[in-house]
Amino acid sequence: MAVDIVMPQMGESIFEGTITKWLKKPGDKVERDEPLFEISTDKVDAEIPSPSAGILKEIKVAEGQTVPIQTVVGVIDAAGSAAAVPAPAPATTPVPAKAQAPAPVKAPAGYPAPAPEPRPGPAPVTAAVAVSAPSAPHDGGRIHSSPLVRRLAKEHGIDLSTVQGTGAGGRISKQDIEAVISASGAPAAVPAVVSLPAARPVLVPPAPVAAAPGAPGVHAHVALETAVPREKIYFGNYEVQSMSTMRQRIAEHMVASKRVSAHVYSVDEIDVTKIAVLRAKSKEEFERRYETKLTFMPFFVKAVVAGLRAFPTLNASLDGTNIVIHKDINIGIAVALDWGLIVPVVKNADEKNLLGIQRTMNDLAERARSKKLKPEEVQEGTFSITNPGVFGGLFGLPVISQPNVGILGLGAIEKRPVVVDDAIAIRSMCYVTLSYDHRVVDGAIAHQFLHKVKETLENWSEPLL
Repeated sequence: MAVDIVMPQMGESIFEGTITKWLKKPGDKVERDEPLFEISTDKVDAEIPSPSAGILKEIKVAEGQTVPIQTVVGVIDAAGSAAAVPAPAPATTPVPAKAQAPAPVKAPAGYPAPAPEPRPGPAPVTAAVAVSAPSAPHDGGRIHSSPLVRRLAKEHGIDLSTVQGTGAGGRISKQDIEAVISASGAPAAVPAVVSLPAARPVLVPPAPVAAAPGAPGVHAHVALETAVPREKIYFGNYEVQSMSTMRQRIAEHMVASKRVSAHVYSVDEIDVTKIAVLRAKSKEEFERRYETKLTFMPFFVKAVVAGLRAFPTLNASLDGTNIVIHKDINIGIAVALDWGLIVPVVKNADEKNLLGIQRTMNDLAERARSKKLKPEEVQEGTFSITNPGVFGGLFGLPVISQPNVGILGLGAIEKRPVVVDDAIAIRSMCYVTLSYDHRVVDGAIAHQFLHKVKETLENWSEPLL
C-alpha cells in the first residue's frame, strides 16, 4: 500500500515550506514517526516524522525546493516491498523552469534585484529574466493569503486583488508576491516617521543571454546587496557555500530591522556578586531537587520583567503611528544553533517564578536544538534577551528583534576590582547593553529601565529553594 508523504502545516499562518534535507533515500527502510526529512519555514526549522512504516519508495520534491502545504513530497511503500522501489533520480537532476521556477528571495526594501550569483568557471553566465504578469485579477471575492504575504504586499504597495495565486484554491503564496515584487521593482511603502536612504544602483547588472529555443523565462533570484563589486569578492582560493533558508531569513530580518528601527544603545554595569554567591551555594541542591540546571539567565529574566512592569514603553511594538503597549510580558531568549540563531519565547514570564522560567527556557532551548519547536513558540515576543557573554564576550550591541522596540544584551560575568564604600573590593561584574528603538523609547526611559534591572539584581531577595 502506497502512503503519501505531505508537506505539513507548521502553524496557522504558514502555508509553504522548504525541504532542506532528506534523512532517508529511496529504498531505505523507515519506521513510523522516525525523522524522515527536515523543513524550514519563515518561523522554525523542524524534523518531520514518517507517517508510516515501510520503504521510502519515491522522493517527489528535492532538497532546496519550496512547496505549498499538503503537497505530496514523497511516497512510502507501507507493504515494505523493496522490489517496488524505482531507480532514484539523481539529486542534481535539473527541474524544468516552467514546472519549478526557483523561489526568489526578497530584496531589502528600496533596492533593485542584482544579477544572479556568479559561479566559478571559465565563462560565467546569467539567466535571462522574464517574469509573466498575473494572468487574471481576482473577481472581488475573498483573497486567500497568509499574514506574511499581506505584510509584503503592504510594504511594497501591491494590491493583492491583482495578483494571481498559484497555491491551492488560488491562494497567493510568498513565491507569488515575491515574483511580482521582482518584476515590478515596487518600492516599499514606508511610514512617514521613517526616513530611508534612496535606492542605490546595483553594482553588477545582469548580463542578458539568449535562452534556449522554446525555453520559458525564469525568475531571477534576489540576492542580498553586496557593498563591493563581485570581482573583488571572488579571487584567489575560495569556496562558495549557499546560504541556508534559515540564514537567508536571519539576514533579511536583521537588514530590515536596521533599516526600519532607529537603533540607539545604552550600556550599564551591574554588580551580580549577590546572585553569583547565591547560585554557587544553591545550584547543586537546586538541580537535585528540581532535576534542572540553574543558570544566570532566569535571574536576568526576572529583573527584565521588573523593568518592563515599571516602564511598559519598552514592552511595546510600533504599527505606523500607533504604539502598541503589550499587557503580556513574553520574553524571547536568543538560542545559538550550529546552523543559525532562533529566538523561542517564554510566554507570560511575569507569571512564572525562577524555577518556572528556568524549566521553560531549558525545554525551549533543547527542542530548538533538536528541531522540535512549534511555530507559535517563536511568536508573540514582546522583548528579547541575548547572551554573548556565554561565549566570553565583554558586551555586544544586538539588533532589535522585530516587532519589539528593545533587546537586552548580557556580557560575560567576570570578577573585577571595583570601589565599594571607598575601598577596593573584588566583585562579580557584568556589562549589559540595551538596544532600543528611538522612534518609541527615549534615552531617559531606557536608562531608568536599565537602572531598575540593575537594582533588582543587586538587591536580589527571592529565595531559590
